Amino acid sequence: MTTLHTPLNLGSVALKNRIIMAPLTRGRAGSAGIPGELMANYYAQRASAGLIIAEATAVSADGRGWLNSPGLYNDEQQSGWWNVADRVHQASGRIFVQLWHMGATVHPDFLDGREPVSASAVRLEGMLTTPRGRDRQLVAARPLSVEEIAEQVGNFARAARRAIDAGLDGVEIHAANGFLIDQFNRDSSNRRNDEYGGSIDNRLRFLREVVAAVCTEIGADKVGVRLSPTNASWGISDSQYRETFTRACRLLNGQGLAYLHLLEHRPGTDKAMDAMEFLTPLLRRCFDGPLLVNGGYCRESAQQALDDGLASGVTFGTPFIANPDLVARFATDSALATPRREFFYTPGAEGYTDYAPMPSRSMA
Repeated sequence: MTTLHTPLNLGSVALKNRIIMAPLTRGRAGSAGIPGELMANYYAQRASAGLIIAEATAVSADGRGWLNSPGLYNDEQQSGWWNVADRVHQASGRIFVQLWHMGATVHPDFLDGREPVSASAVRLEGMLTTPRGRDRQLVAARPLSVEEIAEQVGNFARAARRAIDAGLDGVEIHAANGFLIDQFNRDSSNRRNDEYGGSIDNRLRFLREVVAAVCTEIGADKVGVRLSPTNASWGISDSQYRETFTRACRLLNGQGLAYLHLLEHRPGTDKAMDAMEFLTPLLRRCFDGPLLVNGGYCRESAQQALDDGLASGVTFGTPFIANPDLVARFATDSALATPRREFFYTPGAEGYTDYAPMPSRSMA
């Protein structure tokens, strides 16, 4: 019987279990986006996960719009990630990094007043904390030219190369949650009338080109892709979401990817999109390779997803924040600690690396 504690191969990486740490933005990389010792300690504490998918990391300066988030577009950032990878490997863990461009959700405060870029001239919904303060409203983006799209494709490939050179085991392409690639995928944000807009295949062209470039650069067996077919972050939507994401999964199928990662909250959970179809079972049939699922899973529902053949592994986000020993807690059916949400994005160790392990059970 396959259990959460059964080993799993994802491309070139052998995992000791199927309990995977989902990418979690935590804002501990400082103003320059350089991972430091605090981040290295945080990830090393969680190395018992079958795989750590490290937090969303900018592939270029114009794609970094989250305060104190990490980057992977210069030598100093790469050196910081080298230390993270080394610490995780010393703890017998495996770690990918998620590659990210925020597109229209980058506030001009991060760009010296310039407009953010996106598929089209859209203004998404929401506010962010910036170097100038809290609750800064997003602004209208500037559409990328075809030449600039090619540059962004290159940025993803170069960041992937830096990741491997830093000793990380692979990368996950962030094509979810309303960020740049997803802004191209969805017809609410992609209003182009050239080869990158209009039809579903045209809207998915940027995704395909990024995936192809990254796979060519580092090998498909070190590459995962994350999609969020029913996520409405930043007010993004798609009038053909079923057809769009079915096609996306079919286009990714057969590419030799290490995995496909679907973020979709299960029906009945707090963040489920009740007005939309739960697509994971359909998309599972469209993709033959390893599939990771994420979205409100607990130990029992995760095991059920494996039993049903819905997933090859399950990623857990918030539970790993307060439970660096989540794998052991699942194995012993122990209670989970509760994270302190007020410290999710603060700069220090509190609420980050100071969670206590579960008490040792008496051997008497």
